[in-house]
This record gives sequence, structure tokens and C-alpha cells, in this order.
Amino acid sequence: MRIFPAVKGAAVPKVYVSNRMIWTVVLIISFGWGSAPVAVRIALREGFGPLTIAAATSMIAAVAVFLLIAGRRQGIPVGRIELRMGAVLSIISVLVPFYTRNLALDNASAGFVTLVSALVPLVTAVTAHFALTDEPLKLFTVAGLLLGLGGVAVLLLGGDSGIAEGGNPPLAGVFGLISVLSMSAAAVYAKRYAGGYSALGVTGVQLVIGSAILTLLALPVEGLPADPSMTGWISLLYAGVLGTFVTLALYYFLIRHVTVTYSTIVGYILPFIAVVAGVLVLDEQVQPGIVIGGVLVLLGVVVTDLIRIRESRRRTPG
Repeated sequence: MRIFPAVKGAAVPKVYVSNRMIWTVVLIISFGWGSAPVAVRIALREGFGPLTIAAATSMIAAVAVFLLIAGRRQGIPVGRIELRMGAVLSIISVLVPFYTRNLALDNASAGFVTLVSALVPLVTAVTAHFALTDEPLKLFTVAGLLLGLGGVAVLLLGGDSGIAEGGNPPLAGVFGLISVLSMSAAAVYAKRYAGGYSALGVTGVQLVIGSAILTLLALPVEGLPADPSMTGWISLLYAGVLGTFVTLALYYFLIRHVTVTYSTIVGYILPFIAVVAGVLVLDEQVQPGIVIGGVLVLLGVVVTDLIRIRESRRRTPG
């Protein structure tokens, strides 16, 4: 019996996608997205601005995509639909969430921001209800969302940013929520056309366009850091390759084979990675407000997804 049901109407892959493969992809995505905020905070500490980091990471990821395409020697999988989707996603999946996430990370710890981002599954489920025909909204999803929003309220109003000085929890929370809304819209938009596009092609197009826009904005606004360190460049490279390219490519692979609801299961794995990595690498603090707010957010997400998975098992033939 499959834990992750296949997407209705999606193209049937030549190779069977097993539950083990799906879980492997989920874990890689979770690690990449969970550790990327730590790399971004390192880059911020080394003097790179939020716009510059967003531009650099998306540009690095775009180069990685096209190197991969060139290595496959199967031509560039970019057609009309990839161009159209890539143009839209360059805004809602790259420009807006990358920049607002970096602004949030400039005002709070990686764990704080990632806990706010954990709302993506619930917000995506609500968005999918209105945008897709096969993603009905359930009462327990609404209850989970309200519980999660209560957790975010604690994070915003609790006064704990997770960093020793210079933190601004309310501002970080607002920027984090904007990123959540944008990423949720991107997930639903990509799911709407699942099976009809090349995930690699769409990823490349959106990163190229997104990085170009971000660079045009970053150069006059922030300029380049006067004396960037090797640590800063390495952190940008890490965030661009593993935190952006690998995770985006695998995420679009994931949503071609499972529903949007199941693809967002990564949302309640990556906060633990971000919190632990932030404490170990940056000496970030696990403060009471973050613990209480984080527990509420994760309860809302995890309980909702567990109920949804149980219902899906009942509907799926054995």
C-alpha cells in the first residue's frame, strides 16, 4: 500500500516511484531547506545584504541547473509552458520568498524563521482548496491553521528572537509570513500543471529570471560588500546549491508524484534541523517564546497532516 498517493492525471513515470524514494527525497529537501537559513545568517554576519544574498543564491542555483542540463546531453527541456511557468514562479517562488526570508533572518534566528515557515503546509492546503479541484478543505485543516497562527502570534509577541542582540521578532514574523504566502501560492501553481512540464526546465527558467531581477535590484540598493570573506562566499555557495537548486528540483519532482498536501510534509521536519543547526553553528538561543510558539505551530501542522494521511490511507486501495 502506498503512503503517498500518486497525483491524478500526472504523467506515469517510467520508473516506479516507491515510498522509500519519496521519503528519501523528503529528507533531502528538509535538510537542504532546514540548513539553508543558517548559511544565510552566516552570510548576513559576513557583510552580505539580504537582496545580495537572494540574488547570489538564486544565480548559483541557476548555473547549477544548466550545468546539470548540459551534462545530461538531452537538450534543454524548455518550451512554452516552462517559459510561462518559470516567469510566474520567478516572482512567487524566487523574488518574493527569497528576499522576505532573508529580511526575516536579519531580524531573528534560523529556528524562529523556520518555525514561521512551517505554516506552509497549512496555508498551501487552504490555497489549494480554492485553486484546485481535488484538494478539498477539511475542518481539521482550518483548526490546525488557527492553532498554527496562534503559535506564530506567540513568536511575534513573545519578544524572543533567538539571537543575542539586534533581534526584532514582530518584523521577522511579518516578513516570514509574506514568504509563507508566496511559497504556498507557488506550490499550488506548480501542482496545477503537474505532469505537463519539465521540472528541471521550470526550475532553470525561474531561477534565471528571478536572479536577474534580484541582481538588478541588489546592485543599486546594496552594492557588493567591501571585503567579503571566504566564509561568506562558502555560505552563499551552500545556500545556492543545496539550499536552493537541489531542494527546488527535488520539490518539483515530489509534487509531480504526490498531492500538494503530501509534498508539504517537509514543513514539519525542517524546523528541527534549523533549530539544531542554528544552535550548533551560530550559538542561537532556544528561548521560551520560541519553544511555546514553535510547539503550537508544529502541533497545528503535524496533527493536521497525520489526520490527512490517515484519511488518504482509508481511501487508497490496498
